[in-house]
Amino acid sequence: DEDEEDGADVIERVQELIGEAPDSNPDDDLPELPLALYRRYRPETFDEVIGEDHVIEPLKRAILNNRVNHAYLFSGPRGCGKTTTARILARALNCEQGPTPTPCGTCQSCRDLACGGPGSIDVIEIDAASHGGVDDARDLRERAFFAPVHSRYKIYIIDEAHMVTPQGFNALLKLVEEPPPHVKFIFATTEPEKVIGTIRSRTHHYPFRLVPPKVLVEYLAELCGKEGIDVDHAVLPLVVRAGGGSVRDSLSVLDQLLGGVADGHVSYEQAAALLGYTPEALLDEIVDAFAAGDAHQVFATIDKVIEVGQDPRRFAEDLLRRMRDLVIVSAVPDACRSGLIDVSPEQATRLAHQVSGFGAGELTRAAEVLATGLTNMRGTTAPRLHLELMCSR
Repeated sequence: DEDEEDGADVIERVQELIGEAPDSNPDDDLPELPLALYRRYRPETFDEVIGEDHVIEPLKRAILNNRVNHAYLFSGPRGCGKTTTARILARALNCEQGPTPTPCGTCQSCRDLACGGPGSIDVIEIDAASHGGVDDARDLRERAFFAPVHSRYKIYIIDEAHMVTPQGFNALLKLVEEPPPHVKFIFATTEPEKVIGTIRSRTHHYPFRLVPPKVLVEYLAELCGKEGIDVDHAVLPLVVRAGGGSVRDSLSVLDQLLGGVADGHVSYEQAAALLGYTPEALLDEIVDAFAAGDAHQVFATIDKVIEVGQDPRRFAEDLLRRMRDLVIVSAVPDACRSGLIDVSPEQATRLAHQVSGFGAGELTRAAEVLATGLTNMRGTTAPRLHLELMCSR
């Protein structure tokens, strides 16, 4: 008894030293932070996935026709919906009302696999980047033969599948070729060529693509409305450009902009400054100087670019993009109205005015000089000099 009392005294003394009450939980004092946009608005049904109709429609038809394969390979750039679609497919297959392309969302399986849900013991997500060895594959192979606990199927979602070692793939080969009736595999990867051919040939391969800018702009505008944030017309194309067609990357950029919003509004100037793009005013200055043949103004604008801390390479990229727009407007005068170029009405007026200052072929030659010069700027130790030489030509 004395030993127990001494032990209790020691524990109490240690708790006093570290400043922690016996029943306290340090997590209780942490503020609840909002989820990132790409997690808050993660699609939960096939119909909510944007820009991947060439994948979604065949998957829905396969479920309707009862022709679901035992193994799938989803490939494509990062952030385009591979893992999300894999989760939706798992939800559709294990829905108590299914298998169905439209999960009910109310059964226990659907609730477990919903965004923010606890997950399902029968849907196992494996990060192959850290669990891609032969021992991990053997462990998976042994567990796969056990029947699912609650659901119709036991589904393995193997993310970053290209990171599985050749020995790991070989250990899985027989299981993927002839799995038990209750097992499904979904491999997700950005590099399908690194998945060994014997595994690829046993899967249905669905290549995901980057989402078209117009579709992504409309989607981001819808989310801004849900968030109650007003954005300038030219902001969302900048966000899409920064995201490179990836939905997740674009949402991360938008989340960054919304995090610093003032008075519920995001202006073009704020977005351009934060994302490092060249202000339209500087591009207008140098294009007008080109049209007028004003060398002094050209070099003065370059000097201004350096003074404001703009990266010469980024300025050259933005200038080439402006020249591209001018070339299109020169060839197709109604390009802005027809949607070939997504710009505001004010910017469309400026483009039409700037085109009138160039002769036939001048815009094309200028764009070619910029494209060649931009390639030569990579790795240079004197980017300003290269920019000045480009503009002087």
